[in-house]
Amino acid sequence: MAASDTPGASAGEFDAIRDAVRGFAAERQWEPFHSPKNLAMALAGEAGELVAVFQWLTEAGSRELTPSQRQAAADEIADVQLYLVALADQLGLDIPAAVAAKMRKNALKYPAERFRGSARKYNDESGR
Repeated sequence: MAASDTPGASAGEFDAIRDAVRGFAAERQWEPFHSPKNLAMALAGEAGELVAVFQWLTEAGSRELTPSQRQAAADEIADVQLYLVALADQLGLDIPAAVAAKMRKNALKYPAERFRGSARKYNDESGR
């Protein structure tokens, strides 16, 4: 898939998610607490909770979650997404546009013909 073909939520779908996140915070009068700094810190905390779901699993176990592990992962992924949406909103960022732009950058940085089947970084010329 070319980076320009990156699928994603339509603008309307993403706007609805953002509006729901805004409304949830507004109903609770949480806006004063939702500074970019606080949201970034909360996002990092939720990402840590997602990592904890996988912390002691083997590689194989991380691919074959139990139903309760799968639900825990879903809950934490949702929390990460909610804080990410709130943070982007506070910064005035358009997430679908940012994702599309980043995918274009990544396609240039990691051309498929050079990086297919490799986990090396773009600046690693060791050929691993």
